[in-house]
Amino acid sequence: MNIPRSARRHLLAAGAAAALTLGASTLLPTTNAMAATGCAVTYTANSWAGGFTANITITNLGDAVDGWTLGFTFPDPGQRVGQGWSATYQQSGQSVTARNVSYNGSLAGGGSTTIGFNGTWTGASNPSPTSFTLNGTVCTGSTTPTTPPPTTPPPTTPPPTTPPPTTPPPTGQTPVAINGQLRVCGVNLCNQYGRPIQLRGMSTHGLQWFPHCYNDASLDALATDWRSDLLRIAMYVQEDGYETNPTAFTNRVNTLVDEASERGMYALIDFHTLTPGDPMYNLERAKTFFANVAARNADKNNVIYEIANEPNGVSWQTIKNYAEQVIPVIRANDPDGIVIVGTRGWSSLGVSEGGNATEVINNPVNAANVMYAFHFYAASHRDSYRAELERAAARLPMFVTEFGTVSYTGDGGVDTASSTAWVDLMDRLKISYANWTYSDKAEGSAAFKPGTCNGSTYAGTAVLTESGNFMRNRIRTPDNFPTS
Repeated sequence: MNIPRSARRHLLAAGAAAALTLGASTLLPTTNAMAATGCAVTYTANSWAGGFTANITITNLGDAVDGWTLGFTFPDPGQRVGQGWSATYQQSGQSVTARNVSYNGSLAGGGSTTIGFNGTWTGASNPSPTSFTLNGTVCTGSTTPTTPPPTTPPPTTPPPTTPPPTTPPPTGQTPVAINGQLRVCGVNLCNQYGRPIQLRGMSTHGLQWFPHCYNDASLDALATDWRSDLLRIAMYVQEDGYETNPTAFTNRVNTLVDEASERGMYALIDFHTLTPGDPMYNLERAKTFFANVAARNADKNNVIYEIANEPNGVSWQTIKNYAEQVIPVIRANDPDGIVIVGTRGWSSLGVSEGGNATEVINNPVNAANVMYAFHFYAASHRDSYRAELERAAARLPMFVTEFGTVSYTGDGGVDTASSTAWVDLMDRLKISYANWTYSDKAEGSAAFKPGTCNGSTYAGTAVLTESGNFMRNRIRTPDNFPTS
């Protein structure tokens, strides 16, 4: 689909790498493994047609073990383990073994760890396994497998007319304080405890156009009133952006990273390219910029790097080549930071250019701790885009670094039904997101009414647009950040 020139805003026309690799040759050795004298397992699963996500909590009820292997058997021959996290997996027939990885091999008496995986199923139902062994010992402690879940994704419903009850985060327990340094585990974004999490937040507009929208009062509102986990810092490269004054824009980005850090939010640094769509055009600028910001913020545990906002008109191989030149520049200074790589077709996984995620699945970026960007605008991109994101998310670590509740132009009315379906999907799959935009631009996607940023009030609903109210209601509900 062609993008009108008037849509200058942008977009979308229309680890550790995965811990799991199937096959005996990929299994980590289990060292000093001892028999467990007692154990309990909790298995929960969330299913949809043909696929599911399983989480398994293992509790050692006996003596301490240093290295463990969990065994279980699927009840149905059509059930298969796919990609997973926090363990390495092998399946033979219906029998599955999961072995510890380096950071969770030691289990003290009474200690627990949680692992998980995405899987597929082809039978009449997706029953849960009910018998487990730990280092060969049958787990006789309490187990609580789920009842067979529905065979279709849960239906979506319009948001309630009043916000659901919320509870503020515990004092001092900000998103960064709880989750710490993030990493990619399997297809998930995981916290310092190795547990999959979802970050929910907002994106700035162009720093050159709306600098007055990002001040102490507005950022306080985002962190405490919206209870946002994430601030995406959209630094345009062209369109009167970085290329006009690299030092000034780099300093502005670093200042906003500091502001997010002070409030306990994650900071997503967005190298915001749109035209030209070939990221190679900005390769040297990207290397210079990311070398600077990675060195400046290397000691922080809350910085995420988005290295090319919306590639378009180029092949996935070109995007991959760009990424594999920029990522080492970041890694030289910040070896742990998550890097997000844009995808073909305005970060639509190629859908907006007639493609799909297969090209990325078959030829992923050769680097660890990498995720892939997906962008959508709810009034323009509906079922086929949602289906492709869900398909991709079973195989790739996905991050929705930008989306809107309106049309791809950034303007028009809020499509409440489609926006609800999208956010429900991202919540269900634990896909992190940033909404466009935390600004007062006179367009439908802006969170604030025009003129708000000339004042001093940002909290509450009186200053919000329809889109702002919708997003605030969804973001400020309590986060689920597991710590064990």
